[in-house]
Amino acid sequence: MITEKMNRYIFPAIAMLISLLFASCSSFVAIERDKHEHSDSAFISYIKQENIPYSEDNSVTMLNNAHEKFDSMFADIRKAKHHIHLEYFNFRNDSINKVLIGLLAQKAKEGVEVRALFDAFGNMSNDRPLKKKDLEAIRAQGIEIIKFDPITFPWINHGYSRDHRKIVVIDGKIGYIGGINVADYYLNGIEGVGHWRDIHSKVEGAAVNDLQRIFLDMWNEESGQEIDGEVYFPTNDKHGDTDIAVVDRWPYRTPKRMRRAYANAIHAAKDSISIVNPYFIPMPIILKAIDKALEDSVEVNIILSEKGDIPMIPDGVWRIGYRLMKKGANVYMYTGGFNHAKVMSVDGKYGTVGSSNLNSRSLTYDYETNIFIFGEGDTEELHALIEQDKAQSYLLTKEKYKQRSCWRRFCGWLVTLVTPFM
Repeated sequence: MITEKMNRYIFPAIAMLISLLFASCSSFVAIERDKHEHSDSAFISYIKQENIPYSEDNSVTMLNNAHEKFDSMFADIRKAKHHIHLEYFNFRNDSINKVLIGLLAQKAKEGVEVRALFDAFGNMSNDRPLKKKDLEAIRAQGIEIIKFDPITFPWINHGYSRDHRKIVVIDGKIGYIGGINVADYYLNGIEGVGHWRDIHSKVEGAAVNDLQRIFLDMWNEESGQEIDGEVYFPTNDKHGDTDIAVVDRWPYRTPKRMRRAYANAIHAAKDSISIVNPYFIPMPIILKAIDKALEDSVEVNIILSEKGDIPMIPDGVWRIGYRLMKKGANVYMYTGGFNHAKVMSVDGKYGTVGSSNLNSRSLTYDYETNIFIFGEGDTEELHALIEQDKAQSYLLTKEKYKQRSCWRRFCGWLVTLVTPFM
């Protein structure tokens, strides 16, 4: 009998080969657009058609940087009564992580259940990983902490699908989701790159149960435990007037869900789209949706970073930005450091924040979660944050792009050629 753990290795390998063979001709079945229907109504119809978890009467607080995220999250952790669940790509072994572990240890001492899950590859890939002795010290303080997919021989088996989510759930009442891992550089920047800019969100309401289900599904599979029950899924009373769709990508359960949600969110637009996303070398399904929006005279604004943390990737980002600029998009190059935010707003009516990059790695291989929010107040707040980033950017032009050296432009071509394989 083939288990889900075996599926993690077999099916992703097959899916990778298929996606590489057919990526250039990929398409999506777009929602039907009634010219009289509002874009948010059209996209909500798609969400419900696809049985994506959707709830009303939530509240969302946008957290504009890591300082705001950690201040808010730590305050809520201190108030926890029953459980704290954390799922991150990595917990970098630095000062902010030590503060977090100290808080979690105190809550464990008070009798609060604390469970933390991190990606084994994400841990190995940072320059200050949690080592065996660190994990033993953390567990000795009453914190359950486990790795997602530990790296073992043959190592290539573990290269396909990584857990890239950033989810925290506290008492089943409060959720955090966005792009910020547990690492000092989100607070202090990084040498050679500068300020590390990102956006996170705090969620209250019924949507927290959807985040909890995502965490517990992963936790139970990795730990072999069976954590569940009403205490983890309390009734969440009305907290606001924001509707939320929780879009989760599980590689062998919902492999195309995230890319299709993004594409249809873009396709539904009637007036404007504003996107901020790092490593912006989108799959064809996303590029086709953007091209169609431009053909329909939708204003498309894309904020990209001049710099990046991975060599040569910025060259590919520049190339894609230039391609879209020539088609009519307003492409802005962010100068305030590295913009790691993964957000989008559409028509001032809905938007998204989460962990998904718009590249093949995120949309073909990794575990990712985004919330799509529907509500004028929260969407306006998200759009205002994007506008702030635009103010720290300059408009890409043909002249600006041609100022790049031939070598850098060649690197851009090469990166866009090989990224579907990465």
